[in-house]
Amino acid sequence: MRSWLAQGWRSCRQPSLMRRLLLAQMAGVCLLWTLAMALLMYDAYKHPGMLESDQIFRLVASITENLADHPQKQRESLRALDLTLEDASGGDAASHTVPILQVWQQGRLIYRTSEVEPLLVNTTHNQIETVTAGGRQWRARTWTAPGSGTTVLLAEPGVWSLAVTIANRGYYLLPLVISLPFLVFPAWVSVRVALRPWRRVSKETAERGPGDLTPLAYSPPHQELQPLVQSINSLLQRLRDSTSRERSLVADAAHELRTPLAAVKVNAEALKTQTINERQRELMDNLLRSNERASRLAGQLLQLMRSDAALDGGLRMAVALDALVQDRLAMIDGLARARDVELELVCERAVSVFGERDGLASMIDNLIDNAIKYSGAGKQVTVKVGWDAHWAVLAVADDGPGIPHSLRERVFDRFYRCPDQTESGSGLGLAIVKSVIDKHGGQVLLAESPAGGLLATVRLPAAECPAGAPLSAAQEPFTAP
Repeated sequence: MRSWLAQGWRSCRQPSLMRRLLLAQMAGVCLLWTLAMALLMYDAYKHPGMLESDQIFRLVASITENLADHPQKQRESLRALDLTLEDASGGDAASHTVPILQVWQQGRLIYRTSEVEPLLVNTTHNQIETVTAGGRQWRARTWTAPGSGTTVLLAEPGVWSLAVTIANRGYYLLPLVISLPFLVFPAWVSVRVALRPWRRVSKETAERGPGDLTPLAYSPPHQELQPLVQSINSLLQRLRDSTSRERSLVADAAHELRTPLAAVKVNAEALKTQTINERQRELMDNLLRSNERASRLAGQLLQLMRSDAALDGGLRMAVALDALVQDRLAMIDGLARARDVELELVCERAVSVFGERDGLASMIDNLIDNAIKYSGAGKQVTVKVGWDAHWAVLAVADDGPGIPHSLRERVFDRFYRCPDQTESGSGLGLAIVKSVIDKHGGQVLLAESPAGGLLATVRLPAAECPAGAPLSAAQEPFTAP
């Protein structure tokens, strides 16, 4: 419960455009309602309907004159009319926001609404004026019946008293309290619908992989979103150009380094054959090993740049994965024999994928080369090719030390090597593997092999099932060695 409350509190504290838009809409409703009430008060102040009605004044004068011989009935009738005017005004007698009525007959005051209220006097006859009495302002009008001595004064509270009346009666807050909860859901729906193009742009951006720098496919017609999408596409274009220049630079440098490295190797081998001094021969061996590592690094850099650029607008073609693995094993067999490592291939049927042959060959070479390098003498590297539903699967298992679980994601980073490795290397082999697999829309998983070493499982989208069978009728699921 506490964690749920803490999470809710963090969610409330985090800025939200949705919440901001909802609050803006509700604030707009409150502002419009406030302006409407203000206009209503202004209109009531400028045009007090009760004071402008001559019929009310004539009615008061008629009651006064007709019941002049019956003072008690006269007073009761005027009181009933006064209460009617009070109810019509919507004021409150306790807060002194009701209109007051004062009647004179033959110059004598015969009725007043309240003894507490002061007597009001207009300076101009039969005109609506603002009169100050008892520390308060009133809007008052005095009218005298023609041909008689009856004078009627009717007064309403000033504008501030009117505002108090509106507040006390709930005319301002009550409609907001009732309507706002019902307005929140339509406002939320409208905001959600309005933000749908924004979410589409966000979704497409979030689904992009780190190597996908193509422009956004969605081009919104909304003028608010167009600058954003154009800025994103412009940024992606600059990144593509920068990445392309980087690839070209590294590829050119790696390619140019191969010639002087080959010359150094040839000269070092020639010097080694011409000397009989053991110390010099040992130095030549060290030089050749360093040259070999440098040549390997240059070759891997070239492979990495090629794998990054592979399939970028290039041609995809059906590649027989089983035949390609056999070819690469035949090429690497010499290295395996030199290290006394046995290579075993398990492939029961043809396996095809769509892709770029050179990139796939580079991936296979690096996987098998790593397995051979980290397996000890007299050990075995098992390579298995098979099917798993819609996937073509390549699994390489070795008897080496393996990779700790915590480092199995980091080893795909460029130039990263496990801290406890004793074998020399550049840290580019698995980076090349990951780059090729990503370009082909596949997956790679590192796990522990049955012999305790490393099991690298690559899954690539299959071109077709064995013997032309539909994918839904694929054979038993592939099981890695």
